[in-house]
Amino acid sequence: MNFLEILRKKRDGEKLSEEEIFWAVENYTKGNIPDYQFSAFLMAIFLRGLDDEETLALTKAMIESGKPIRWDTEKPRVDKHSTGGVGDKVSLPLAPLVASYDVLVPMISGRALGHTGGTLDKLESIRGYRTNLSLEEFKKIVLENGCSIIGQTSDLAPADGKIYALRDATATVESIPLITASIMSKKLSEGLTGLVLDVKTGSGAFMREYDSAKKLAEKMVNIGNMYGVKTVALITNMDVPLGWAIGNACEVCESVQLLKGEGPEDLKDLVLSLGAYMLVLAGKTESVGVGKEMIERAIKSGEGYLRFKRMVEMHEGDFDEIEREEFTKTEISEDVKAEEDGYISYIDTRKVGMASVILGAGRLKKEDKIDHKVCIFSLKKTGDKVLKGESIFRVFGNDEDRVKKAVEILKGSFAISKKAVEKKPLIFEVIW
Repeated sequence: MNFLEILRKKRDGEKLSEEEIFWAVENYTKGNIPDYQFSAFLMAIFLRGLDDEETLALTKAMIESGKPIRWDTEKPRVDKHSTGGVGDKVSLPLAPLVASYDVLVPMISGRALGHTGGTLDKLESIRGYRTNLSLEEFKKIVLENGCSIIGQTSDLAPADGKIYALRDATATVESIPLITASIMSKKLSEGLTGLVLDVKTGSGAFMREYDSAKKLAEKMVNIGNMYGVKTVALITNMDVPLGWAIGNACEVCESVQLLKGEGPEDLKDLVLSLGAYMLVLAGKTESVGVGKEMIERAIKSGEGYLRFKRMVEMHEGDFDEIEREEFTKTEISEDVKAEEDGYISYIDTRKVGMASVILGAGRLKKEDKIDHKVCIFSLKKTGDKVLKGESIFRVFGNDEDRVKKAVEILKGSFAISKKAVEKKPLIFEVIW
């Protein structure tokens, strides 16, 4: 084949065949196509788009660039993917709760970059927890415990890593077909029978605009189902931080609180909903309502808590450390307070996320070092009534200059109005 001809076709808006897409991905991954040519190809896709058949072909090509996981079991295998948000620690309690019903939950997660948090960073706040297991170790833990959470390995969809790096350098990240292929190639490489997608929208989301979030959700659901994996997407609210804690160790504690039947209601509600859809896709119930009741029972019985504890220990983490004061102890704390009576009318959740990054909880560059103990507590939600002098955010840090910068960002991250503001729903829409 001739790559220039493939490039020309997409430049002119023509449809590419599966063979052409496979050939292009394979040869770029092997180094036979230079970056400058593949950059032009990505820009052509960015401008001209890909239909569902082309997107599926791109997803398959990226999956087959590596070694997808094969499971020697008939048990259902269901995962959840979130497009990322602020305070989003859902994976930590969700995986063990769903696994309580004889469902395998193999989660391969990412790290924080930009204003959104990373599941791996949260888990690595637990001393000893290994996120870099081999696929064989990962499979063993999943089969024995029902769930395991690790980082991306070089065996799974390696073409995605190479293509994403190029997208990042060529202003082609914000392409729905390319985003879809990137996310779905990694998730479908896990050997799943079902996938639930948490597509966030709002001020703290990657897809801030609702229409864009919906288009991405629809595209990913189509690709998952076309691949043969039952897929559903929930479009959820990221106009406010999820839960209370925004910071790695504190989010682990909040997740454990939930597994003990405590913690913030919005986090619990989202875990119940996502877990219910995972159980439906796993064939454990036909009713979302019953699925929520099942997740609630796994919390009340303590089964989810025990599975999370066992997962941490199987990953060589010190679970008992979570209960110690030192796990989240910092040197400095400062509150951001309301300067007038009224109602929280708006929160710029992206700014809250960036404040946590400045504090040391996240990364602006991949090589940035994280302070796992620092945290912001979001004490109020949009629509909540506040009095003058009442705390809206509480900041915990270890560096005075960083704390001051984070506080200044947080002071400009919300607005107060005299009139009550209607709260938005947590889940906007479900797409099958």
